[in-house]
Amino acid sequence: MTLLHTGADASATKPTTRRAGAPDDEYLAFCEGVRALSSIDLSQYKRGQMERRIRSFAQRKGSTGLADYLDMLRASKDELEDFLDRMTINVSQLWRNPEQWDLVGRSILPELAGHGHPLSVWSAGCSYGAEAYTVAALCREHIPSTRVQIRGTDIDKRMIERARRGWFSAEDARTAPPAMLQRHFEPVDGGWQARRELVAMCTFEVGDLLRMHVPSERLDLVLCRNTVIYFNDEVRNALHERLARSLRPGGYLVIGSTERVQDPRAVGLTPAHPFVYRKS
Repeated sequence: MTLLHTGADASATKPTTRRAGAPDDEYLAFCEGVRALSSIDLSQYKRGQMERRIRSFAQRKGSTGLADYLDMLRASKDELEDFLDRMTINVSQLWRNPEQWDLVGRSILPELAGHGHPLSVWSAGCSYGAEAYTVAALCREHIPSTRVQIRGTDIDKRMIERARRGWFSAEDARTAPPAMLQRHFEPVDGGWQARRELVAMCTFEVGDLLRMHVPSERLDLVLCRNTVIYFNDEVRNALHERLARSLRPGGYLVIGSTERVQDPRAVGLTPAHPFVYRKS
């Protein structure tokens, strides 16, 4: 999933509280500038380590402060790309956390397919598409007669362009079950290419999870794993509420193994399995 890199475990870092709009708050002004340039909203993330990392990087670039560094980013596309590369980490792989995928393939997908309608799946924060193509392979394996449409969204347009290719390196495939990999991917250029039937099941688009349009009660399965651990609590809770609202009754939300929904029942969810919630 695409995350903004903050160095050490930011989940233990409390967000710094400062009055929004204060005239001396250079960091918030920098966040607004970056958002205008890239659509990435740094203010959604826990402030402490993020701000320290950005200031350190700006200093190494020779900037006298964040205002000066923002001018540098505005003036040079290459500098902006370098900044985004440093701030963004795209942590993903095929079959990442295999025990979760075993549950999805053997239990959740067959249950959803039993409802008798085509399934809609959302990989929210899809990075370069490993999660979406893993779901597609599991659908071909466990519910081959069910029509499934998988939508992947990510804020990083560079990752979306890569996801549309459906190609993964040998490193990306290191935790994939060998037999599943052979059945649903082809060895190409030292890596693995998703077969045509998987590519046909997946669409990818750029989208900000907190701002993009999300239809209510239209989705059967939402996967948002390892995406919110750096968000501040308010942003995380608002996102989980949006994800829950997008699910049909009986649909499932799957989150990462270091994450939690703070108050599931408040957003209409019931814990079903570790890190898996069902829409009431």
